[in-house]
Amino acid sequence: MIEMDLGMMRELFQLPFLTGLTLAVLLPLIGAFLRLREEWLAGLGFPHIAAAGSVAGLPLGLPTTVTATLATALAALLKSLLARIGNSQFALMLVLGWGGALFLAANTHQGEMISEGLLRGQLYFSTPGHFSGAVLTLLALLASLKWLNQRLLVQRFFPDHYSANGQADWPHELVFAALLVAAVVLGTLAMGALPAFAMFFVPAWVAFGLARGWRQGLWLTVLIGVSVYLLAFFITLFMNQPFGPSLALLLGLSASLRLIPHLKSRLW
Repeated sequence: MIEMDLGMMRELFQLPFLTGLTLAVLLPLIGAFLRLREEWLAGLGFPHIAAAGSVAGLPLGLPTTVTATLATALAALLKSLLARIGNSQFALMLVLGWGGALFLAANTHQGEMISEGLLRGQLYFSTPGHFSGAVLTLLALLASLKWLNQRLLVQRFFPDHYSANGQADWPHELVFAALLVAAVVLGTLAMGALPAFAMFFVPAWVAFGLARGWRQGLWLTVLIGVSVYLLAFFITLFMNQPFGPSLALLLGLSASLRLIPHLKSRLW
């Protein structure tokens, strides 16, 4: 009986576990670059636009992945045309996305149930498409990481470098935007808008307060994201608790790690 239960649990939760584990690497890494660019609020604004896009496609019978991607890509395009750096546009996206998702949900068949799942989190209902999309996006990020990392660091610390040397900055901007849109859509559809934002924001924020350098910060960002995800997944699984709020709470509690340097300075 126990073997049957364990086998059934493995069959039911293996796909959500692997999807979430992949996202626990992908989202914090993207979040580290958002923090580098001082655009960390993108991790909250874009997911709400993706949620609104998902609900908007319901009356048309379109797949939520398609409409969420189109809405997020359009928002990213408009943002790039209006301004390069800053959080103000993402705050506006949050307002419009949250309001739009709930307004559309109230006027769409089954929209309220779907929007609630998108905003709060629904990892256990993730699909093979979510998993394969997360894996492909992570592989694309890792394949371009060295090149992207170098160019984004140069752009951050030497803003006029590319224009002064007659070099185009649009290639890395385009690649990063594509990776960001994919990560946002997959994170929102699989984890929910708020849990995805927590993964974008908290691991990088904590790591930046502890690491002694950029490379160490990237490794620490991933370590925090994966560790908290594993803890959240198994706690919610065996204690029958909602995943999204539990993940957000545990990530919030992990922020206490930023106190370590202050405690060390007082002790020594």
